[in-house]
Amino acid sequence: QVQLVESGGGMVQPGGSLRLSCAASRVTSSINAMGWYRQGSGKQRELVAWITSGGGFTNVADSVKGRFTISRDNAKNTVYLQMNRLKPEDTAVYYCNAASSLLNLGGHSSSWGQGTQVTVSS
Repeated sequence: QVQLVESGGGMVQPGGSLRLSCAASRVTSSINAMGWYRQGSGKQRELVAWITSGGGFTNVADSVKGRFTISRDNAKNTVYLQMNRLKPEDTAVYYCNAASSLLNLGGHSSSWGQGTQVTVSS
């Protein structure tokens, strides 16, 4: 497994923006997919966005489509989640995840970061 360190969370007003970063501790060919999950208070953890390492394919959940963008910088072993037009319902702990494939994303063999809190409130 690889260590993942998230950063960039915080408190922002509705309509504001934040960029989350997830840095992997090392380069490894075993990571072919990375994603961002979130878990709000009293809610189940949900997949927000994912990106593949090889082809750079991406996808985001319908709830954040048009507002969130996932990207990666392979030279820095880092994945980003740009969050725009934030809403109070985006408030959650955001977790980075890395896996050997999209099928394994979020699974038992995947690696998790420690999480970073995002709070959207006026």
